[in-house]
Amino acid sequence: MKYVQYINSLIKSQVHNKPNLVIFGQNVNAGSCLGGLTSGLSVQDGLIINAQNSENTLVGIGFGLMLNSVSSIFFMKQMDFLLLGIDHLVNTYNIVRQANPSASFTIFPIIVDSGYEGPQSSLNNFDDFCSIADIEGYSFTNKEDTRCIISNHLVKPGFRVMSTGQRLLQEEVLDIEILYREKDCKYFQYSKGENVSIICFNQALPYGIELRNVMFNCGISASLFSINSHLFSDYSLIINDIENTKKMIVIDDTKSKNSIRDHFISDILDRCILERKKVILRSSQESNYYPCKDTLEIDYQYIANYFLKK
Repeated sequence: MKYVQYINSLIKSQVHNKPNLVIFGQNVNAGSCLGGLTSGLSVQDGLIINAQNSENTLVGIGFGLMLNSVSSIFFMKQMDFLLLGIDHLVNTYNIVRQANPSASFTIFPIIVDSGYEGPQSSLNNFDDFCSIADIEGYSFTNKEDTRCIISNHLVKPGFRVMSTGQRLLQEEVLDIEILYREKDCKYFQYSKGENVSIICFNQALPYGIELRNVMFNCGISASLFSINSHLFSDYSLIINDIENTKKMIVIDDTKSKNSIRDHFISDILDRCILERKKVILRSSQESNYYPCKDTLEIDYQYIANYFLKK
């Protein structure tokens, strides 16, 4: 099953029996249905609205519905358009959150990380949105973290943003066993090792899986984690693992310059004595602002060899 079909099936199961739910956004129930993400949705005693391209207004409508005890989901073709709603995310929500509303409002944009899109449709800065507005945000990449996050947060009372990357949507759904899930789905553990801890941020888990597999073939036992929440949290379980391995690899494919990754690394350096570490990020270069490949370039064997050194 394609990943987009799997996410679509989860959304359908969550919204079908939710009464008085409003779903809106451009082409959510027409045309491509956001590449199939919102195809075939139906709601009980609610509305599905194919809205115009006026994201500032639409974010305000979502908060207005919330204040009037009506739950809603705003599906957005790409995260770039959420820039137009920043004022509402910050200032309107500062008012809304004081009212402690019982309804839910979820904004669900797609992160365009598939490459060759140009400068106006490749914003991969989820951390920045959550930081500027102090809002919960969740990203997901595979079968189990997607199921956990959508089932727990899509129509939960309150406000949040959730997203996945376009790069994975047309690929087969990634099915990987989870060893541990933080109670609010803020992070997940996928394997337990004794030699190194791999921590993935944003949409980087597939890179982490590939690196773990290469390391395994070299005789290196790796713990693997993904951090799915885009607000800083309590990472005690991950810190305990790093204290055991004393070696850490961080992989982050975000374009944010102010990332929770930096807060995480600072916390680790304060609390752990590391024998070796490696941080894998995007390179900053002029060509990034033109249509180009949008994946991380990682020399997995080089990194494995680095951690094999005595």
